Amino acid sequence: MIGNKTLSEYCHDYLNVDAFNDYCSNGLQIEGKSNIDKIISGVSANQNLIDRAIDEGVDALFVHHGFFWKNENSAITGIKKKRIKALLDNDINLFSYHLPLDAHTEVGNNAQLAQRFDIKNPMPIGDTLVWQGEIDITLGSFSNIIKQVLSRTPLVFGMDDKILKRIAWCSGGAQTYIDHAININADCFLTGEVSEQTPAIAKENNIAFISAGHHATERYGVQALCQHLSKNFGLKHKFVDIDNIV
Repeated sequence: MIGNKTLSEYCHDYLNVDAFNDYCSNGLQIEGKSNIDKIISGVSANQNLIDRAIDEGVDALFVHHGFFWKNENSAITGIKKKRIKALLDNDINLFSYHLPLDAHTEVGNNAQLAQRFDIKNPMPIGDTLVWQGEIDITLGSFSNIIKQVLSRTPLVFGMDDKILKRIAWCSGGAQTYIDHAININADCFLTGEVSEQTPAIAKENNIAFISAGHHATERYGVQALCQHLSKNFGLKHKFVDIDNIV
């Protein structure tokens, strides 16, 4: 068992939250009970996940996508009111970590994808959120591995027999970061989403592009973080995946 403020301070330091200029607040977003023993992790703080947390009787919910995003309406009405009320009524803490959980070199989404895809020598490209690493596989075979690991068929732009040696990737909605992959002469760029112009950009720069799903590429960071917290503080932890095809 650990205090909610102590846990918040630990995560703040462990994830180096102060290093990021994020689109949302990171850390304890909704305060619940003071002491935490049982936690649930999930990708996004939607009503289905909150209901599961209530059913499981947890003390805290950890997510990658929480509340209070920049430029959104600040009024607490509609579904936002319902979600926040459910957490408050059941005294459940909500912890949310966005960019710090993408970038972390151990439990971060990008580091976790490297482990699951067996990418060698993974590392960030400079001070960006995009990572690079080494593989030796055809695009078609790599696509099949992604399908098996993520349980989701990716959108693939490129020839199946293209040999991949250097790959760049960034979880989530990072399709506009393809220039980072092009600049290091990567053979492939993988992210969660695809925009209308991206296939043409990839083709004209002779780079394969894979859209593997925003939700699917961001399942693993929050799990790894909570597994770390469970190990270090003796917390009971369960990951709940609310399926999302995008």
